[in-house]
This record gives sequence, structure tokens and C-alpha cells, in this order.
Amino acid sequence: MRVPLAECGEPLVDLRGRATVVVDERGAGENPVWSHVRAGAAERLERAAELLGEDVRPAVVEGFRPGELQRRYFERRVERVAARHPDWGSARVRREASRFVAPPDIVPPHCTGGAVDLTLVDAADAELDLGTAVNESPEDCDERCVTDAPDLSAEARANRDRLVNAMRGAGFVNYPTEWWHWSYGDRYWAFVTGAPAARYGEAPTP
Repeated sequence: MRVPLAECGEPLVDLRGRATVVVDERGAGENPVWSHVRAGAAERLERAAELLGEDVRPAVVEGFRPGELQRRYFERRVERVAARHPDWGSARVRREASRFVAPPDIVPPHCTGGAVDLTLVDAADAELDLGTAVNESPEDCDERCVTDAPDLSAEARANRDRLVNAMRGAGFVNYPTEWWHWSYGDRYWAFVTGAPAARYGEAPTP
């Protein structure tokens, strides 16, 4: 929250129809604008696709997320953590919930339009093995959702490394407990890269 914000005013753009990026329909369930990201993030996704090569493409599961939806996601996570740990106080529950879903009061990355959840698909649009499903919770996968998790198969590790190299090469940063979550321009990106300010604040819902 201490990272300054210098909103650049880039619009949200729809990723559907771009030849180099697959838009995965599973993100559309509760979020009709899931396929939108900031223009700068879209350009960097296309750069990541170039770095991946012709046989693999990024498949975006979710980009922009309205603030109210983010709030619902966070409260559901709080309820799940509280149910698993009834002896924990509310502050500890919310801290643990925040490891997996950003609390809505910090302008979460998805609400800026700078963040994407994505996986990789082959030339036939079949999803590659990256060790866990996208959005699989830490307790359901024994923490294998952590990007640098040590206990992956050789195939999953190779695919995950390929994703990491392409996304970092295109200018994104990863949230390390979720291999699928990447962002550009938000406060987390600015914090990790040492940028003087974030480029994206909360974006209006298109």
C-alpha cells in the first residue's frame, strides 16, 4: 500500500480474437469481463506468446475482475480457512486467506486489469501439465501451486519453467504462491521490480 500510484490511463482491451493468445472460457462463469486486460498487459502477453514459440500458446483463464467480485472471492476464502481452522482468530484467518486471494481493500492486481491467471496449451489447444490445476488451493495440492514447488514431475517442471521464462521475458512478475498468476503495472509489480510507482490503479468495469 505504500507504493505510489501514477495511473497512466490505459484502457482495458478484450483479448478475444487475438491469434497468439487463447482465452479460456472457464473464467466466464461469474465474471462477464474476464477476458479484458490493460492495453500494456495485452501487448506483453503477445510478446510472451512469441517467446513461447509456435507449438505452445498462453491460455488466459481470467484477467480483469470487478471489485465486488473480488470481495466475494475473498470472503469465500475466509470462510473456507475459518472452517478448516476453527481455533484461529479472525486476524489470523484473514492473513492466511490473503495468501491465496488478495483482500479487496488493497486494490488487488486483478482489479487493475494488469493481472492474468493463465496456463499453457499446445497447438491443438490441449492444456499442458503444469503440476496443478489453475486456481487449485494450497491445501488441495500440498502446496504444489507454489511456483518453485520442488515435488513436480519432470514434465510439469519443464512446462512451468517455460511459462516462467516467457512471462518474465515479457515484463510480468509472478505471485510466488500461484504459478498461474502474473501481473504488470500494478503495485505488486512495482514493489517487485523497484519501479518508482505503479502504472495501474483500480480500473472501471467495461
